[in-house]
Amino acid sequence: MLANFIMLLQQVDVQEKIKNAPDKGYEIGVVIGTYLPFVVLVLLAYFVYYKAKNRKDLDD
Repeated sequence: MLANFIMLLQQVDVQEKIKNAPDKGYEIGVVIGTYLPFVVLVLLAYFVYYKAKNRKDLDD
């Protein structure tokens, strides 16, 4: 739910930037720059979850 709300807020800005883009390379850069931070955060969250789940010191 929160992710959908955030994506809705970002989508307006992204669409405006793409509409005013000078060329296709700029459009691709805007899309990558918009979604890359979200993907990195998801990967970081998964890594932390995986490490916490497989901790050996909790198996005592």
